[in-house]
Amino acid sequence: MTPKGEQSRGAVRSAPGPSAAGGATLEERITGALVGAAVGDALGGPVEGYSPDQILQRHGGRVHGVVGPWHGDDWRTARPLAPYHKGDGHVTDDTLMTHALVRVYARVRDHLDAYALADHLVPDLMTNPRWIPELEAEALPLHRVFLAEKWLVARLHYGHADPREAGVGNIVNCGAAMYMAPVGLVNAADPRAAYAEALDVAGAHQSSYGREAAGVFAAGVAAACAPGATADSVVAACLSLAKDGTRTAIERVCEEATRHSDFESALAPLRQAVAPYDTVGPDYRSPSLGARRPSRLHAIEELPVALGMLTVAGGGYGETVLGAVNYGRDCDSIATMAGALAGALGSPVPEDWAKTVAEASRLDLWEPARTLTGVAREVFAADVRRRRAHERAFAAMGGARCSD
Repeated sequence: MTPKGEQSRGAVRSAPGPSAAGGATLEERITGALVGAAVGDALGGPVEGYSPDQILQRHGGRVHGVVGPWHGDDWRTARPLAPYHKGDGHVTDDTLMTHALVRVYARVRDHLDAYALADHLVPDLMTNPRWIPELEAEALPLHRVFLAEKWLVARLHYGHADPREAGVGNIVNCGAAMYMAPVGLVNAADPRAAYAEALDVAGAHQSSYGREAAGVFAAGVAAACAPGATADSVVAACLSLAKDGTRTAIERVCEEATRHSDFESALAPLRQAVAPYDTVGPDYRSPSLGARRPSRLHAIEELPVALGMLTVAGGGYGETVLGAVNYGRDCDSIATMAGALAGALGSPVPEDWAKTVAEASRLDLWEPARTLTGVAREVFAADVRRRRAHERAFAAMGGARCSD
């Protein structure tokens, strides 16, 4: 086991001011979001499932960068984590699924829907072995993803369910939301379009507030890409679209977050704010009887907390992600979302963190961003052509006169 006091192999670098963030290009924002999500995922992985107090005791202080596995060299056999090597800069299934969705965009090169998951994502999970950092082996991604993601294969490939409805019956968690950043990036600066597309895509995977969170997270990432965007404008965009318990949970958590200027003081209050809406309950590893069931009154915990930490940090990447990591519970997914949001705002990901994660995970964290940037430009050009054709047709019917 790593001795207490071992904090990290990296340090937080200062975030840019609003002017620097406001001037970030599309490619920089997409790169920031995807690299930022992967780094947040890797930092959160080794402390996933534990409380802030347990994390504090285990590491002799807060986590401030890449740390080793919770059980040290016993990671292969120690339950409940075995056989996954969580820690040492290894990304988890959050990043594997995010990169898989980028590959779907690279193949389709247009907006996606639930059928795209059935036609492209499911075969990719089932048939293409890849390096799985937590297994330290080449394997099918299907062998690493959680049961909520295996559902995609069971329902779409074996069950031949209608992709638009396949998510009904799955456990309601953050499974779909955790990899929806690419949807927000393809719809950069258009939160409403990102929300609608993510809801369609996520219908193959989730229902209820799990699907809603996927839509709202994608909207938040799209909003973060807009020039001049701030943490407050991202939250406002999310609230303008979110429904039911998801909206209320985000509102309550972010309202509490405005009372804090550092993540340490926010850890317990943010948990208290989201607790009435989270169905998992206080014991993360022993969920309550009503956990993960459809409801209009509840929300996943991960997205509101990610937005809360973004608010506490004012959009700065390091503080946002470290707040998410030290929050514990499902902190790899919280930090994935938080990292994507802060990165899309233009706050830089510490280079030493990114380099460590890329090398440890044996992944090129920048290639998916280059790919998705090209796709986003192609989709935008196609959208413009479609919009112009619609404008001409509508005007020809006497419906409107185009002034531009």
